[in-house]
This record gives sequence, C-alpha cells and structure tokens, in this order.
Amino acid sequence: MLDFTRYEILTFDCYGTLINWEAGILAALHRILSAHRKEMDDATLLKLYGDFEQRSEQGAFRPYREVLKSVVRQFGDELRFTPTPGQMQSLPDSLSTWKPWPDTVAALHQLKTRFRLAILSNVDDDLFALTRPQLEVEFDEVITAQQARAYKPSLKPFELALSRIKAPAHRVLHVGQSIYHDVIPAQALGLATVWVNRPSARPGVGAVKSAEATPDLTVTSLTELAAAAVPG
Repeated sequence: MLDFTRYEILTFDCYGTLINWEAGILAALHRILSAHRKEMDDATLLKLYGDFEQRSEQGAFRPYREVLKSVVRQFGDELRFTPTPGQMQSLPDSLSTWKPWPDTVAALHQLKTRFRLAILSNVDDDLFALTRPQLEVEFDEVITAQQARAYKPSLKPFELALSRIKAPAHRVLHVGQSIYHDVIPAQALGLATVWVNRPSARPGVGAVKSAEATPDLTVTSLTELAAAAVPG
C-alpha cells in the first residue's frame, strides 16, 4: 500500500479515468458505422480506436479535434466507407456529452480535502472546458496536450505539469486508466502511479494501445483510491 502522506498533489488523466470515454466513443462510432451498414463488436472497435488515435497523434502536433476526425476517417478506410464531414465532426462534438464515472465527483471531493488536484489530459483546452463543470471540483492546475504541444505518452505534458505545479516529482502521484499513456511515462520521470483499472469491453486495456508496466497501486475505482488516500 502506498504511503499517501508522501504526496501533496494528485495529477489525473481525465478521459477514461474520470470520464467514461468508452461509452461516449462507442455510442458515437456505432452511430457512424450503422449509417454505413457496418457492424463491429465493442472490443474490436476499441482496439482499432486505440490504434488509430495513436497513429493520428504521431508526427507534427495537431489539435485533438483533428485527431478524432482522423480516427473516423481511418475507420472508413478500414471498413471501406467514406464518412461524411458531419460524421467526422460528430466524434469530437460528442465529447461534451461524455459523462463522469458514477464515483468520480464524490471521490474528487474527498481527495480534495487532503491534496491539491490537477488534470493532465490529451485534449484541447476548449474541449476540456466543456467537461470541467461536470467534475464539480476546482482543480489547482489543468495541463492539456494543446498546451504541451504533445500527446501522452510523450514526456512533454508531464514535464510541463511538473514545472507548473511547483512540486518535486517524489511529491506527485499520477492517477490514470492507461498503462501506455499514463503509468509508463509518469514512472520515467520518477512519479509514483496509480492505475485505475476501469471496467471495459476490452478488460485491462480499454480504448488505448496495449502496454505493460507495474504501477505503485492498482485500484478498480476512484472510490477505492479515495478510501485508501483519505481514510475515515
């Protein structure tokens, strides 16, 4: 068990960890596929999403809205259909409707009583602004891919976070749902990590690239994390 007294700030991945992004992704993509009379099971769809997103985030930086439109385009290439401009726009537009996990808000409030909290997310500033009210807590810092001009697992977003939160790496605990995007790069910079192994149609991986690492703590919910970090 982690000694939580060592940490003064918790940095959180947002989409996947705080927000049930799989439900949002699956709903948006199934609508597009259905319009073209295509079908795909959820696990396969999530694997392809993770592959396509990773591919779209490589090379020169582009906004997350463009990454999501590229994901839709790649589904069209894979399944041999041509998405309409509206369909390509529908995935980034849907992000504002993606909901927090049922335990997110209460856990954040509980954790806020003891720690500073920050967001470290692969997203555009304006897209996170649409999500922020749903989380119902004041974050001390928000670091996005747009600000870092790079997407996790690049170390740049984490390095920007460390420069902004004004705490040494050993006082920071990073919490994320993705081994690939969160645990591995955070550990590379000396941050302790919590892996939130959320339920998924693709258990243990979700809508991201498969990767292996050993986090400092594994939990299945934020409720479990909050109970361990703020006992009683």
